[in-house]
Amino acid sequence: MSRPTAPQHISDGSLAPSISATLADQVDPEFPLSHNEENPDLSFPFSTIDVERAGITDEYREVNKAGTVPLSKELSRARSRIASPRPVPKLLSDPEKASNLKDVQLVVWKPDDPEDPRNWSNLYRWYLTFVATWAVISVAFGSAILTGDFQDIEKQFHIGDTVAALTVSIMVVGFGLGPLAWAPLSEIYGRRPLYIIPFSLYVIFNIPCALAPNIGALLVCRFLCGIFASSPLTLAGGTISDIWDNNDRGLAIAFFAAAPYGGPVLAPIVGGFVGETVGWRWMLWVNMIFAGVVLMFIAAMPETYAPVLLKRRAQKMRKEQQTDKIVTEQELFPRPFSELLVETLVRPFQMLLTEPALLLMSLYISMIYGLLYGFFFSFPIIFGEGYHMNNGKVGLTFISVLIGVAFALLITPRLEAFYHKRTAARGGKGEPEDRLLGMMVGAPWVPISLFIFGWTSPPTVMPHGGSWVGPCISGIPFGFGMVVIYFSANAYIIETFSAYVASALAAKTVVRSGMGAAIPLFIVPMYHNLGNAWAASLLAFLSIAIFPIPYLFYFYGKGIRARSKRAAVSA
Repeated sequence: MSRPTAPQHISDGSLAPSISATLADQVDPEFPLSHNEENPDLSFPFSTIDVERAGITDEYREVNKAGTVPLSKELSRARSRIASPRPVPKLLSDPEKASNLKDVQLVVWKPDDPEDPRNWSNLYRWYLTFVATWAVISVAFGSAILTGDFQDIEKQFHIGDTVAALTVSIMVVGFGLGPLAWAPLSEIYGRRPLYIIPFSLYVIFNIPCALAPNIGALLVCRFLCGIFASSPLTLAGGTISDIWDNNDRGLAIAFFAAAPYGGPVLAPIVGGFVGETVGWRWMLWVNMIFAGVVLMFIAAMPETYAPVLLKRRAQKMRKEQQTDKIVTEQELFPRPFSELLVETLVRPFQMLLTEPALLLMSLYISMIYGLLYGFFFSFPIIFGEGYHMNNGKVGLTFISVLIGVAFALLITPRLEAFYHKRTAARGGKGEPEDRLLGMMVGAPWVPISLFIFGWTSPPTVMPHGGSWVGPCISGIPFGFGMVVIYFSANAYIIETFSAYVASALAAKTVVRSGMGAAIPLFIVPMYHNLGNAWAASLLAFLSIAIFPIPYLFYFYGKGIRARSKRAAVSA
């Protein structure tokens, strides 16, 4: 018998010729107890599978003793797994094409499969969770590390505050653009290479940053650092979804939600003392060392992405059984390159323009993200100029934000438990709006923190007549609010756009990074021109303006989803 070839892509409904004998009868597939079929499987390769024709199957979470399930059974129920109503896949509506599919088998996991990352030991999965989380922390740390000593950068390159702020903003811009490439590539080649290669380049490009002879070189290299450093921001959430099923990942996702916000807060704490003692270039060397240590742990991580692991198994099974009828859905229904470009570069922006839920949630997240980066510039004004603290002491004031983040980590598992309780009360069918409780809890704390920050600062409370404790403690409610809001809003976006998760999250990332890059550019002039109290109040009023968003969607979100073309519709 001749050696089997790789399966042909289904573009017209036909399959390559195969052996006449069918595989052994299959038992019905089942799901692990930790898997909730009502929640989207974030390990599904949404970007690279043509779901318009194939639908969204449960291949990557199903369990079967034989290790395969009939493709025809998967496609026959694929329609119910797509968020918006669509016709039955063309491959099934045509009897001849459906007949060609009857012997095709999709590879799935076996019961207690040792190669399934969700069957690995809890200890090992928590280790991988912390590696992924620290990868996010390290790159977020790198984005804000230069805030520890802007004065020396300005003196050396003879630049003003706004140009100095660009060293932070330009890297955050890279955070928004990089995921547009890393996300679809990771679905094709897996998580591991898309961690290692970009992150290695990020470590390397810290060298020209530290040695930059002029501001132009520093800005270009910081932008490239942002592009390459965005890979953990893109992949870490997916890694957690790979190793924890959707009923188990609440605490793990809480750590991930805190990482992009806690990481930048660590930067001025470290950078302030480093810049104060050995100079601004050493802040970048320290950042490179930190990233290099994290890279060693990343390089030891195994592949965790189910579609890639099952694709490798399918290739092995085709070779061993001399058949081309054993495949994965991703192999059988690849998205054409032209459609992949649309999915990656066009659809996220289309959804922002046509989906009010995605636009408003993205704006809310981006506002909080931008305010965080704004703190890196307003804290030095209040504590450095107002209370005459050096850079090291100014950095220490950010500990208050970390305290708020810690409080958020205590409450996010309770929010997850609340969601599961509401889901169980509805017979296992959850509503995306149940995810909004966290936003409703966290929303008031952001304007409260800004009012405290502004009106307990000089000159309203003069340094000789008050204490730095007032503006410093404002970081606690802000840190709490921002993490709880992000945790809740991110989950709501995933649940609402379950069939378009990749595009929805890409859109959110672009908007968030844009706001994070923009706000630092005008914070310093705004505080100097308006004064501490009214500058902080202006930002507080903006946060009050978006305050009703989670409450409106909690009460009216179901109706809005019903009128959407892409949002999930309740049963």
